[in-house]
Amino acid sequence: MTSYSYRQSSATSSFGGLGGGSVRFGPGVAFRAPSMHGGSGGRGVSVSSSRFVSSSSSGGYGGGYGGVLAASDGLLAGNEKLTMQNLNDRLASYLDKVRALEAANGELEVKIRDWYQKQGPGPSRDYSHYYTTIQDLRDKILGATIENSRIVLQIDNARLAADDFRTKFETEQALRMSVEADINGLRRVLDELTLARTDLEMQIEGLKEELAYLKKNHEEEISVLRGQVGGQVSVEVDSAPGTDLAKILSDMRSQYEVMAEQNRKDAEAWFTSRTEELNREVAGHTEQLQISRSEVTDLRRTLQGLEIELQSQLSMKAALEDTLAETEARFGAQLAHIRD
Repeated sequence: MTSYSYRQSSATSSFGGLGGGSVRFGPGVAFRAPSMHGGSGGRGVSVSSSRFVSSSSSGGYGGGYGGVLAASDGLLAGNEKLTMQNLNDRLASYLDKVRALEAANGELEVKIRDWYQKQGPGPSRDYSHYYTTIQDLRDKILGATIENSRIVLQIDNARLAADDFRTKFETEQALRMSVEADINGLRRVLDELTLARTDLEMQIEGLKEELAYLKKNHEEEISVLRGQVGGQVSVEVDSAPGTDLAKILSDMRSQYEVMAEQNRKDAEAWFTSRTEELNREVAGHTEQLQISRSEVTDLRRTLQGLEIELQSQLSMKAALEDTLAETEARFGAQLAHIRD
């Protein structure tokens, strides 16, 4: 900071102060001129006045600098003139320094403007190729998202298909168990029919033996009767006609033969009808057994096919899950790289 000061003196006239202030002169009046502070470029300027005594009139003017106004040249003494001249010289020196400071201030403003121009934002850079890369990466991310959604949809479809196959498998397994239970019941029925057939065959054999025995017994009785008739002596007696034994025997034989034939026919008819009935039952059960066996075979084949398809779907599901995990890891790494 530069300081300018005025020393104490006496005057008989008036003069203006610096910085727009005023100075009053009067007899026996002491005063201090107002101070002036200013600066440019970080430096300060201060002008202060000293006390002096005046014995005359007063006056003043402003405008940023001071001058000396005298009523007449004769009123000023020698020391007072020197003082005023000194003040004028000081004012001129001050004005020169102000001009120098203004010039320095202008130079500093030019330097500041140049510095801001140098430190300001430069020409805009071309980021178009980055935008292209970002758009490509966005397209890839969108495609990966769509592919991920498609894979998730396929996994859901495979899961639903696996659940459907599992339900079908459980249904077929329950049906298989029901068919196996029916087959076991039919086997018991077949065993019972086999035992009944064996019993009927034994009864038929017994009836055949009984029929043969009856035939043999009948033939023996006929032979005995014939021998008795043939061994009698023919004696003619003039008497009333007696009983015709030959006719009686013939009638008895005819009756026995009819009865035996009827019994044979009845036995044969019963045997035939029973055999046909058993054959029909056996044939029906055999056909039902064959149908059941065919159904069991078809169910086993269907079960094997479903198991194979289930394993295939599970393998495809595992492969899709591995692909999904790999895709998520790859795009996660790419996204992390892009963010970095």
